[in-house]
Amino acid sequence: MLQGAGYATAAVGKRDMGQAKRFLPLQRGFGFFYGHGNNGIDYYTHERYGGPSMFLNNDCTEADRAPMPPTFSRASSCAFSARTSQNHGSSTSPSTLHTVRPPLPLLLGRKWSPRPRRHQKTSSRPIEKRGIGEKFARYYGAVTCMNAAIGEILKTIRESGGEKDTLLIFMSDNGGAGNEDNAPLTGSKSTMWEGGLRVPFIARWPGHIPAGTVIDDFITSLEVFPTLLVATGTKPPPNVILDGFDMMPILAGREKSPRTEMFWQRRNEKAARVGNWKCLESAKGTGLFDLSGDVGETKVLSAEKPDVLAKIKGR
Repeated sequence: MLQGAGYATAAVGKRDMGQAKRFLPLQRGFGFFYGHGNNGIDYYTHERYGGPSMFLNNDCTEADRAPMPPTFSRASSCAFSARTSQNHGSSTSPSTLHTVRPPLPLLLGRKWSPRPRRHQKTSSRPIEKRGIGEKFARYYGAVTCMNAAIGEILKTIRESGGEKDTLLIFMSDNGGAGNEDNAPLTGSKSTMWEGGLRVPFIARWPGHIPAGTVIDDFITSLEVFPTLLVATGTKPPPNVILDGFDMMPILAGREKSPRTEMFWQRRNEKAARVGNWKCLESAKGTGLFDLSGDVGETKVLSAEKPDVLAKIKGR
């Protein structure tokens, strides 16, 4: 749809749709693709299941076996941004760190970092002296590396003069997978608890979204695509029904979100949210929760609120 409106489109990084050609980005509306189409990949070999997983457009490539994903994502995104001032990038990092090992223990100590001179001063003390274990230290180091990569993309956009014409959206596709601390939320990736569903969301568009604004409204990733259409003045075909809505008035603080309900299912895990009430059916717990005062889902209210439980199950 955006190509039809005159925009250049690119996907950089993870493309979690499989490697069959019909599922690769160039067949799905993108004009440029550099990344991997086989879920996660090894940081060093860029392989998955014993074979190369990196693609340049529709072709498998082994040209960049050494850099970690934030490095090649940053380079490709910056190159594309400089050419077109339009960009879509997806970082594979940090996700779950299976292959971060010496000589890249990242922020375990001041003498180690993915880019030594840049990241040595991230902390005034080695991170392990703060009581943070090695697993978390490695993860936090990957986050720092990702932050630096995003910073360079933003710098490129700013230097190209396109900052005020760029809507940046930063979010995760699911809750933390286990290397992370999801507190105060219960659960993690692949679960229907808030720890698997509730994710960070940051949007930046100078002149449209007031800096420093924090909202608590109920929005979902379904709202991203309709928002991009409105922001670019693009109308969907009349036969296409969108599940989401333009969230820019909510992000700008002018309106409240019209979303009141959401429903999820993954295998045998189910959840329904109506307002601030949430009904959960999970192997690790079932019941009714009030998210307005209990985002950690610690107090089951099924017995106290049978009418509310029945209503949400009905929905």
